Amino acid sequence: MRALIIEDERPAARRLEQLLQATTHDIDVQAVIDSVEAATAWLRTYPMPELIFMDIQLADGLSFDIFEQVEVRCPVIFTTAYDQYALQAFQVSGIDYLLKPINPDDLARALTKYETLRGQQQGIDAVALQRMVAQLQQPTYKSRFLVKSGEELHQILTDDIAYFRSTQGITWAHLHSGKRYGVDFTLDQLGEVLDPSAFYRINRQMMIGERAIERIHTYFNHRLKLTLRPDLDEDVIVSRDRVTDFKAWLGR
Repeated sequence: MRALIIEDERPAARRLEQLLQATTHDIDVQAVIDSVEAATAWLRTYPMPELIFMDIQLADGLSFDIFEQVEVRCPVIFTTAYDQYALQAFQVSGIDYLLKPINPDDLARALTKYETLRGQQQGIDAVALQRMVAQLQQPTYKSRFLVKSGEELHQILTDDIAYFRSTQGITWAHLHSGKRYGVDFTLDQLGEVLDPSAFYRINRQMMIGERAIERIHTYFNHRLKLTLRPDLDEDVIVSRDRVTDFKAWLGR
């Protein structure tokens, strides 16, 4: 079996070669390539291999960029440290995916799957590839938090959080249920990982979810005062410089 390895981490490439040599399959690794540019050039120059092992993230971009530049007419086994890419990999006709560091049993299973499907797959589905790339370009936001309660750790869903409040160096997640938990994020960091359509930072101390707003009152100095659910035993004020954006966020 003629195989090609596209992997930019030398130790990972060497390990994969060693694992392939240790299998019962007769595999001839024709080349180890470390970039999108080099892989595209190689595939344009040499006969198509029978199987490609392809890391998803390469030094000069996502390996999916290869398919936009050259027709890949053979099955691909994707290798990655990021399992969120797994589903998308299947959607572009990947035979399988392997999480790094690669486990020998997982590699054997993937090769057996390839042998079973050999001859049935002609290569990458370009239409599915375009759909997958579009999905990758969409931002993903944090859906849960790991929090400590006593001596135990719990997961809370972002959807269950009414608002975040920072006080005395601690950021608290206040749940719709009325409970609160400390989270290991500053409000600035939360602004990077939360869906901006779901949460808005109204001032230096608070970031609120839309469902937490019960009433909105005008307040002196062109500010707004909010009544929240669950109620907070202090005034919740939208800073004057954020009022216009806050109204736009509510009316989007």
